[in-house]
Amino acid sequence: MIAWTAAMSPIQSLGLVLAGLAIGALGTLIGAGGGFILVPLLAILYPRERAAILTATSLAVACANATSGSFAYARRRRVDFRSGLIFALAGLPGAILGAFATRSLDRAVFDPLLGTVLILGAGFILFRAQVAPGPVATAGARRLVERDGTVHAYTPRLGLGIVLSAIVGFVSSLLGIGGGIIHVPIMVYALGFPTHIATATSHFVLALLALAGVLVHGFTGNLTPGLARTVPLVVGVLAGAPFGAWLSSRLHGRWILRGLAIALASVGVRLLLFR
Repeated sequence: MIAWTAAMSPIQSLGLVLAGLAIGALGTLIGAGGGFILVPLLAILYPRERAAILTATSLAVACANATSGSFAYARRRRVDFRSGLIFALAGLPGAILGAFATRSLDRAVFDPLLGTVLILGAGFILFRAQVAPGPVATAGARRLVERDGTVHAYTPRLGLGIVLSAIVGFVSSLLGIGGGIIHVPIMVYALGFPTHIATATSHFVLALLALAGVLVHGFTGNLTPGLARTVPLVVGVLAGAPFGAWLSSRLHGRWILRGLAIALASVGVRLLLFR
């Protein structure tokens, strides 16, 4: 088992940068922020580390990833800022409470809980549909035009989204996964968003909620112990996020969701069976 201390070698730092690069690209591609990969990775590499420190590190990296990805998606005009701000405000109280609650969460509970959430998320995506449902546009539908001319017309269910975002904010901050793995399928299957708009808008919401969690962890002192590993990871995700946004334009929505499901199930099983 590899363990990094506060004083890491250049090779170890480079390894974290490369890991951040992959996490940034994949997290932005599917709108999940990469926390669903990073938290299990940290849990495996640091089996004796407190859950609060792992989630603090993950949320800091997810915040950087989501912020970079949001700018990249905004340049492509894919972010529904109106819906994103509403969902972020709804999820903010839960994100703050979840960050505080992590301090009392033991690893014996944290690891299987995280694994279960990831597997349930994968099952939900694969069970609901093999092909992502098309958005429903009614009278007065929202119309979003991407920079390349692609037109999206849809009617988002904002009321239901507010309720679900409040729950997502708490769970994602509690586990340090950022919320994208939960929010993207909810936005696609329950709230009526096109897949590409959901991934971009989810990134914007994630950036705001993760920032709230990071501020709480900074206040409680959980962020400092993991700074040595956080910095190279952030460097990597900042480089990888624009590539993920570019790649998303070249993949069909259903492949993005299938990739998300496979990733969720893989790390979930790893946490449950190989602890």
